[in-house]
Amino acid sequence: MRATLAVLLALTLGAGPAGAVDLTLPAGAQQLVHGGSALDSYGVPTGPYTQASVPTRPVEGRVDRQAWRIEGDDLTTLQLLAPLRAQLQDDGYDVLFQCKDTACGGFDFRFAIDVIPAPDMYVDVRNYRFLSAMRGDGDGITLLVSRSRTAGFVQVIRVAPPDRAPTADAGPPIAAPAPEGDLVARLTGAGHVVLRDLDFRTGADTLGPGPHGSLETLAGFLKSNPEYRIALVGHTDTVGALAPNIDLSRRRAAAVRARLIERHGIAPDRIDAEGMAYLAPAASNLTQEGRETNRRVEAVLLSGR
Repeated sequence: MRATLAVLLALTLGAGPAGAVDLTLPAGAQQLVHGGSALDSYGVPTGPYTQASVPTRPVEGRVDRQAWRIEGDDLTTLQLLAPLRAQLQDDGYDVLFQCKDTACGGFDFRFAIDVIPAPDMYVDVRNYRFLSAMRGDGDGITLLVSRSRTAGFVQVIRVAPPDRAPTADAGPPIAAPAPEGDLVARLTGAGHVVLRDLDFRTGADTLGPGPHGSLETLAGFLKSNPEYRIALVGHTDTVGALAPNIDLSRRRAAAVRARLIERHGIAPDRIDAEGMAYLAPAASNLTQEGRETNRRVEAVLLSGR
């Protein structure tokens, strides 16, 4: 095993339920996302993408999602996955399914499963590995690993059995914490903030069902500060011509605007929606990682009404 794996960083998955599995990642691993739902369902993938879908095993309980970044270019996806797989097996998990990029279904598999949005979880569709496992008492866990030219990425989704999760009386699912740290501080300090946890399929303008922690936080800010308005601005990468990208970026911003109005009760006249296509990149469009970073929706703080 390479020297970078000699020192390990311990991390506990889950929010404290009894029996939570402990895993170790390479030293220096940076946690980018940790959020979840108090009581929800999750389809644990059990096979590759075939006939327009991925077979899943539905599991109910507390769903926790984490994403980690490991700096460096010296670890392959197998070197990232293999120690985690061994730890799961030592802890009593049985592997249900594991695959590597093309064998999983490549692009189609990656976009059919639950993936934390970029840049918090980066997935190279030509270089990733996936594993799902279950333990006899009902624990389910999935691992997704990939890498860019400069870093490795690990996503962990774990489902704790209902008897170890809060009951339905505990209330609705908990939205994942707003990414980018303190979203409100960034919005008021810099005047704009990227809503990193929004989920759009490539080329589509339909916003996933959520929950989206960034929208929960943004809506709370607007309700507490009625003197402010915002503009939602969509951005794309440089794939395709300018006109269709302008249209796509505007439609994505409009979908976020509709969600804030319909689900969170924000007045329509307090939210504008615009599209910039690829005219204001946040990263280089010469790499896949940069293009994923550029596909985003930002909230821009406007003066009061």
